[in-house]
Amino acid sequence: MVGFSDLKEIFFVEADELLSALESGLRAIQTGAEGGDTVNAVFRAVHSIKGGAGAFDLKALVGFAHRFETVLDDLRGGRLQPESALINALLHASDHLADMVGACRQGLETDAEADERVIVQLELQAGRLPGAEEEGFTFEPLPMDGPFSFGDLGVSTGQTFLIRFRPHASVYASGHDPALLLRDLCALGTAEVTLDMADLPQAGSFDPGQSYLGWSIALTTTSSADEVHKVFEFIDGACALEIELVDRESPPSDQSLFGASSQTTLAPSPGGSEKASLLPTPERPPLPPPAASRNLAAPSPAEVSPTAPGKGVAPASNNGPRPTIRVDIDRVDRLVDILGELVIHQAMLTEAIEQSPGFGSVEVDRSLDQLRQLSRQIQESVMAIRAQPVKPLFDRMHRIVREVSMAAGKSARLVTEGEATEVDKTIIERLADPLTHMIRNSVDHGLEVADKRISLGKPAEGEIRLSAAHRSGRIVITVQDDGAGIDREKVRQVAIDKGLISPLLELSPQEIDALLFLPGFSTASEVSNLSGRGVGMDVVRSEITGLGGRVGITSQRGQGTILTISLPLTLAVLDGMVFDVAGQTLVLPVSTIIETLRPDGSLRHSLGHSDSVLDVRGRCLPLIDVGTALGFRTSLSQGEGEIVVVVERGDEGAIALMVDGIRDQRQVVIKGLEANYGQIPGIAAATVLGDGSVALILDPNDLAAVANAIPRPPIQHAAE
Repeated sequence: MVGFSDLKEIFFVEADELLSALESGLRAIQTGAEGGDTVNAVFRAVHSIKGGAGAFDLKALVGFAHRFETVLDDLRGGRLQPESALINALLHASDHLADMVGACRQGLETDAEADERVIVQLELQAGRLPGAEEEGFTFEPLPMDGPFSFGDLGVSTGQTFLIRFRPHASVYASGHDPALLLRDLCALGTAEVTLDMADLPQAGSFDPGQSYLGWSIALTTTSSADEVHKVFEFIDGACALEIELVDRESPPSDQSLFGASSQTTLAPSPGGSEKASLLPTPERPPLPPPAASRNLAAPSPAEVSPTAPGKGVAPASNNGPRPTIRVDIDRVDRLVDILGELVIHQAMLTEAIEQSPGFGSVEVDRSLDQLRQLSRQIQESVMAIRAQPVKPLFDRMHRIVREVSMAAGKSARLVTEGEATEVDKTIIERLADPLTHMIRNSVDHGLEVADKRISLGKPAEGEIRLSAAHRSGRIVITVQDDGAGIDREKVRQVAIDKGLISPLLELSPQEIDALLFLPGFSTASEVSNLSGRGVGMDVVRSEITGLGGRVGITSQRGQGTILTISLPLTLAVLDGMVFDVAGQTLVLPVSTIIETLRPDGSLRHSLGHSDSVLDVRGRCLPLIDVGTALGFRTSLSQGEGEIVVVVERGDEGAIALMVDGIRDQRQVVIKGLEANYGQIPGIAAATVLGDGSVALILDPNDLAAVANAIPRPPIQHAAE
């Protein structure tokens, strides 16, 4: 049974989705897509958050959201125009609403003064008096743990509407309750509600998944037809609905649209208290369809007419959203762990069979091959469960750009691409901090102020482009700005002044760019809230390396800078090539390997006293002995290092790794080392082989740094 706390957590999960839709809609309006659907979606997001917050008695959140949606209603009704200043105020209010939801989720009180300050600024920008309400309208939420009430109905004068309402089965399936809709209608005036039970089947043929009931409501109210229709806006299209304005002098009789029925008349009692009486009505013929009726849902005849006796209303179409379930992430993680054990034991079984005397049977070979295929299919299916689009992460970066731009006195906008690209949930969670640092650096250090951009012939507003894509079994995320680019002379001088490099050291442009990732490096002349402490890009590199990825940087002076992150799609299982080096077993991710070869000795050339390069079809690549770089040996012996594996390193080019022999290619389960041992230069993780031994998984990018003279941060072990 679902408890109150479970329902509250579901509300916060759905609130996150609504906040994302709110942010996306406001950005769409900002870019000129101010169509009715977009504005309505934005309004519905805030309205839904208000309704959910009212159910859990979150009064501060309800009050803020109500005044927020009032401004959005003016925008929706055409009383406000989507000017730049108004949209910026709406975005700021959206950010604050997200903060309020986060505070309520943690059980914290929101800052009432800050709440009022933000909403007053929005109302002033919209030309409204702060806190002004629409005439005759207040919002009274219905707490879930309180008694059900129709509210203060009062005696209403005005016009009378005849409303014919029959929900489809999908309305109940999505959690909507028609009783609450009737309550909202009654809050608009005096209502006479007639219930149709003609289609209600006998007990033996009752299907709880169907919808059998309908209502007709005679509503006398001062509200407009649009306000009446708003009551049904969340189920619009999922019900048969007609709203007819009738002559108040000769209102419709208590006839029912649906035939045999029971009637509920809601009116104030003489003492002023609420009163609801059930009055049975005699069977009457249905009213003919009025000529001037307003058919808002455009239902088909089959949707509104009674069906054969014992049958319900036709079920909803199967063309709607695909059904989903919410699963605790711990259960999925447990499934991933079991998958890892399955892969390890499948490798153990394969190795045990291959070493048995009867190995070589066609049936055994076929069975092992089928087992490998099934293991891979299970692995891909489980990884797909954990895979999520990067859109929620990218959406958060829009707020970062707005806040940093305001703090730095610059004008910037974020453009996103590839938001539907999917990646493992764990990677998305751990990408938030490094991506935030990269965006902050691009705005603070990359973009010029508006006056300087104009003098250079650039638009006053800078652009940050954030994109994601799948490439060669990895996910590649880029952050590109159209700013000033990297001043490499300044970077080199700062590194010398801070004692990070020797003044005599000659560095290539790529090596100078790599200095930006060193601990303590910063080109800011003074410490501010945004920069100057030299911790930003260092955090980026360490976080990305911890995820088994790599980060690169390219820049052109005056044109801008591109930061590139390359990551594995998952942190659980990868395809690896197993090989031997100096008696040790190592693994390389197959996605990084370009080719393997046995080079002729004439293709190897010395470079300086100890470095070598390999000529691979006219291209000279750095040649690194893996055994020497990792300290397994001091020099090559006869027969060692005869095989070369060419590995790509993203934007930093390829390198050639010397190994002693290649065993095979297989799936391996990734086991992190940081928690139990520490970070090892050149090593990304470890795995367990079929014979139970441990093999290290190489990080080619980091291995190149070990072999070269590029400065590196000190190694930190878990025991320190």
